[in-house]
Amino acid sequence: MIRSMEGVRVSTFLTPRAPLSGAASNRMSVALFNRRLPNRPICSASQSDEPRVAESFFRTVLSSMEKVYLSRNPTANAVLDLVRAHNGDHMCYDHFAFRTFGVDGHGIDSMAKFFLDFGYTTREELRFPAKKLKALWFAPPAGHYGENGSGVGGPLPRIFISELLVEEMSPPNQEVIRKYTNISGSGNKHAALASALGSLTWEKPLYSDYQQLSRESEYAAWTLVNGYALNHVTISTHRLNSHIKDIKRFNHFIEDNGFKLNSEGGNLKVSPDGLLLQSSTIADSTPFNFADTVTESVPRSYIEFAERLVLPQYKHIAEEKIEEFHRREGFEVGNADKIFESTSKEQLTRKA
Repeated sequence: MIRSMEGVRVSTFLTPRAPLSGAASNRMSVALFNRRLPNRPICSASQSDEPRVAESFFRTVLSSMEKVYLSRNPTANAVLDLVRAHNGDHMCYDHFAFRTFGVDGHGIDSMAKFFLDFGYTTREELRFPAKKLKALWFAPPAGHYGENGSGVGGPLPRIFISELLVEEMSPPNQEVIRKYTNISGSGNKHAALASALGSLTWEKPLYSDYQQLSRESEYAAWTLVNGYALNHVTISTHRLNSHIKDIKRFNHFIEDNGFKLNSEGGNLKVSPDGLLLQSSTIADSTPFNFADTVTESVPRSYIEFAERLVLPQYKHIAEEKIEEFHRREGFEVGNADKIFESTSKEQLTRKA
């Protein structure tokens, strides 16, 4: 919904909502989260020749996050180059994902505030009991789902932020994590800045602490050395222009060019309703210089691919008239649980 205020266009950015799949407690959790971090609209000038400063700044930050991500992940770079060479420059992101420690204010809230301030809305909560994780995803402003452009200059991505439920970890590992979040202090207030700079908000960890965490939670170990860095970006395959817009063909295309896919649960992860299809590469590894002068290879990030099929009630619409809101929205616990394994030791061993 757009309304005018004193010559300025104010977008309230309402998006079509998919039904919440979680329990009532999840809905309450999301409601409380929204009250804690209120949505703020993005304002843009009413004249087309006037600059949209807020959005320009926001996209610049996303671009900086992407640059850090690409500098550490040669596979993602190579895949993006390959897709652009085959498909042209029209390539859109489905979502960006981040990992956090759910303690001392360093969890989902810390990264979410940046996106909520720029018009994103909180959607569903997802739970992963075996991994001691929860996640929330955030929808971009409705007017930005269908924009032209490519990459961070195209439609704004959904945001998927997960957090480790630190209180469910063993006491020794809770102590390790709190040691670093205490060092971070108010660093949680600058999560987006840390991501854009590629910097940890705590000091470099000890290798012994990294090893200790990895024995209980590979997610925790990853977050210790990567902090708020982008965990992955996701190419929206159905927005591609060529035959590889079909994700099954896309996967064959990727594998034929020498890239290995995360095989957990099969190369293609499919939601129970059959409408959300996802796959991903296996994370790259790079040397990391730990505080105790040890240098070891650690997992970085990966690139994901997603196809959102048209919802049954919109099957009658001609393909050229299909828009993003006609497609399957949201995320699926079963799919995401397997995608998390893209940074696991088991998958990294396969890649090697």
